[in-house]
Amino acid sequence: MEIHQVLVSASSGDASTNAAMELRSLLRRIGPSDIFARYYDDAMAAEVLPLKRYARRRSSRPEEDVIILHATIGEPEVFSFIRDRPERIVLVYHNMSPSEPFESWDPAFAGLLEGGRRELAELRDRVTLALAPSRFSADELLSLGYADVRVSPLVVDPAALRATPSDPATTNHLETMVEGPVALFVGQLLPHKRPEFLLAAYHALVTYLLPEVNLIVVGAARAAPRFRQVLQGFVKELNLSRAWLTGAVTQQQLVSFFRRADLFVTASDHEGFCVPLVEAMAFGLPIIARAQTAIPEVLGDGGLLLPADASPLLLAEAMAAVLTDETVRSDLMARSAKRLTAFDPDLARATLLENLLDVA
Repeated sequence: MEIHQVLVSASSGDASTNAAMELRSLLRRIGPSDIFARYYDDAMAAEVLPLKRYARRRSSRPEEDVIILHATIGEPEVFSFIRDRPERIVLVYHNMSPSEPFESWDPAFAGLLEGGRRELAELRDRVTLALAPSRFSADELLSLGYADVRVSPLVVDPAALRATPSDPATTNHLETMVEGPVALFVGQLLPHKRPEFLLAAYHALVTYLLPEVNLIVVGAARAAPRFRQVLQGFVKELNLSRAWLTGAVTQQQLVSFFRRADLFVTASDHEGFCVPLVEAMAFGLPIIARAQTAIPEVLGDGGLLLPADASPLLLAEAMAAVLTDETVRSDLMARSAKRLTAFDPDLARATLLENLLDVA
């Protein structure tokens, strides 16, 4: 028996790609296991095989093999491949962003998201087991009629993250050129992550409350390029000279940003899990987020959870309170550290393997 993984797209730093890499290291303790993707960037060429090569494999009993499909977006070619293969299918559902926020920025991408939800429904009877990193995502699959759906948290290893060396150039820049407190956001620069909401809150913060605060927005724009252009124009128009949209970064650069930050903040509208929340806990940062989708489930009492309909002004006031009130800040840091214990990477690995062995 062989267990292989399939992704629509693999890219460095992407949460679903990181999950597949982590899972591959576990599966290779059992037997042959590779990652196949329809699309992948050059940085992943040594780690990921093109999907078209899967058919060249030789398996005497393919019906005993398992394909793990990581579902994040629709893709007709991947859907056809999965539908027609004889192997058993395990679905890892990272959740799919709603298409509406993308319709005016990237209609083609919005179409893939909409198509992905249709594909998800059509694959229901083809899937042997479905895994989701949060109850929020699991409930979506149950609503589509999936029978065997289990919550299996993503593996986030705080010790490994903290052991990652900082990037010297980034650290030097942060130490010499960035003065004052730093509020940090980490996530793809996409409409459903609401970076424009965060920038509006930051504008209120530095205009009326704390002019010395810096905002660092870390993340690639893998879709909707016009959206990033508008955000950059927004920063320029509002003269947000202390706001920095970094684009894609390496793991070492990411660690440099986490070590320099005084606060982690997100205004995201849609998350199937939100790995950066756990990463922020790993560095002991106070956290502010809005109560949207899976965020309350993942954050728990480990941060300051604002109402789902919180305004940019309320977010600005919350940021000011965390950065200026030592009592509030210390309390949130303690809660962040305590919440981190809920994400034991060894327990997450054991849960994942136990679920897969039920199929195997």
